[in-house]
Amino acid sequence: VQLQASGGGLVQAGDSLRLSCAASGRTIQMGTVAWFRRAPGKEREFVAGITWSMSDKSYKDSVMGRSTISRDNVKKIMILQMNDLRPEDTAVYYCAAIRGIDSVVNEAAAAYSWWGQGTQVTVSS
Repeated sequence: VQLQASGGGLVQAGDSLRLSCAASGRTIQMGTVAWFRRAPGKEREFVAGITWSMSDKSYKDSVMGRSTISRDNVKKIMILQMNDLRPEDTAVYYCAAIRGIDSVVNEAAAAYSWWGQGTQVTVSS
């Protein structure tokens, strides 16, 4: 499975961005997909995730209410819509996917088998 992330950019506080992650390859093996981010000097952290069936979604507390994760299993695309962006959202955002189907979003990076290359999000104040 290959993942291609896109949609990052330089925006001002309060703006919105739509991050996309396109999957290719043996995507039948994909289960939960998620976004993680790594800010300069900080550890990688979970941002949002959605299971294959879309029955479960999970968000980091600081983005809940400002972000929406979705996926289209036919088009093999995952979207993270982020609104009211803040300077603390500045980071490289990575999409990731788990091998196999599960019913609950796993927030641990170690559980994810495939990773995209990352897209930079910079929010100016």
